[in-house]
Amino acid sequence: MQDLQLFPFDSEISVEHRVSKYPLMRYMGSKNKLVHWIHETLEGLDFDSALDAFSGSGVVSYMMKSMNKKVYSNDFLNFSSVISKGVIENNTDKINAHDMSILLDMDVKSEDFIQRTFKDVFYDQADLLFLDKISSNIGQIGSKYKRALAYAALFRSCLKKQPRGVFTISGNLDRYNDGRRDLRLSMRQHFVEQVAIYNEVVFDNHKENASFNLNVFDFGSKMYKPDLVYMDPPYVPASDDNCYVKRYHFLEGLSKYWKGEEIMENTKVKKIKKKHTPFSYRKTAIQAFEEMFDKFSDSTLVLSYSSNAYPDLETLVSIMKNHKDDVEVKTKPHKYHFGNHSSVLRSNVNEYLVIGQG
Repeated sequence: MQDLQLFPFDSEISVEHRVSKYPLMRYMGSKNKLVHWIHETLEGLDFDSALDAFSGSGVVSYMMKSMNKKVYSNDFLNFSSVISKGVIENNTDKINAHDMSILLDMDVKSEDFIQRTFKDVFYDQADLLFLDKISSNIGQIGSKYKRALAYAALFRSCLKKQPRGVFTISGNLDRYNDGRRDLRLSMRQHFVEQVAIYNEVVFDNHKENASFNLNVFDFGSKMYKPDLVYMDPPYVPASDDNCYVKRYHFLEGLSKYWKGEEIMENTKVKKIKKKHTPFSYRKTAIQAFEEMFDKFSDSTLVLSYSSNAYPDLETLVSIMKNHKDDVEVKTKPHKYHFGNHSSVLRSNVNEYLVIGQG
């Protein structure tokens, strides 16, 4: 495997071209299909540094890095922050052939936690063995950025190998097997492919970007002083099925080998306990927005929001006006697709960017 800087920072390479190379994740609420619209909006704003307060899949952070901004990428889920450490904070490190020989060494001794815990839940035993081994091997890689890059590749491998890309279904999943390549490849084969893909998106924008795994209210806004704060918080769910931890608990556990996580043994899919966020509850959401806008009131505020969320747009604009003199709303019709084939869920919504300045 060549260790080449395929995309060093070059102003001649367009933001659109860079972002088109970013590995898409089937991640709930991901802004993959809206990122060009968001880019067009941000292009009209004056800023040199930005906080992506709820980074999720990392695509907006990556877009802002591609705009040659200093990016602080944060998420309260550890696996999301690991992804951003690998592709946002990391400017130079790539996984080379020697690293791969370490990562793919299946003769090392390792724990068997994943094999024991997730037998007959997710994947076959060969894939579970691979996950146990590589979890140990990642720790043998010296560079924290290469470790993060390896985890990012592993997370995407797990999503591709899991039918529907969520961890809410388990056991015999033959009914979802439509013969597509992602379900035929082994976890090892997926991982090798994903490492090459993630290597390609590493580039140096000559900024000291940083990744954080924090509750947004714990971010050091006075220390880092971002010029702009992009906010795409979790929404109050219409049902419990909208919970990020419920859908992606396996990736969150894998990111730390379930250390410090409480597994709910009575659940079929061995979920971990939910992580509380005030944005996901009607009784606390409005106050959470008020406090967040206040916390970042020295920065330009950009809130990404949907017409199917609570509270409504009018309420949020009113709250933002408590902290900003000039509040503008940009609107884009959007159709979300989640799932595939006969089980696909489609939702027609208006997407909003609420911009507060002054």
